Amino acid sequence: MTASPYLPRPDRAAAALCALLGSPEDLRQPGVREAAERARDLLRSGADAGELAACYRALDTALRRNGDARGLVGGSRGATAPGIAPHIKVAVCPGAPLCARVERARDLLPAPYCAVHGTRMRKSRLGSAQ
Repeated sequence: MTASPYLPRPDRAAAALCALLGSPEDLRQPGVREAAERARDLLRSGADAGELAACYRALDTALRRNGDARGLVGGSRGATAPGIAPHIKVAVCPGAPLCARVERARDLLPAPYCAVHGTRMRKSRLGSAQ
C-alpha cells in the first residue's frame, strides 16, 4: 500500500491526528505510535508546513501499511470527536435458536417481521461477530 497523494488542509489533518491519538487500538499498530507522536511534537513546536506535511504523509503510509484503508484522514477518523464511534443499527433474529439473518434497521421504521419466530426482529448494533 502507498500513501494517499492527497492530504487535506492542515487543520483537518490535525483533527484526524487528535482522533488517532485518542484511539489506543490504532496506536498499537507497528510504526503508527512513533509517527503520530512525532507529528504531535512537530505540531506543538510550530514546525513549518512542509515538514509537517511530510510527517503526515509518513503517518498516513504507516496506517495504510498496517491495513487501515482510511489512512490518516480518510473515512470518518477526522470527522468524529475522540471517544465517539459511529455505529450501524441492524435487525437481528429475535428467537432462541438464532439464525444468521441480519438486516439494516432504520431509525424511524419498526424492525422487519421474522416469519420463523412469528415476531418482529430486534434492533441492535452491528458487532464484529456479525
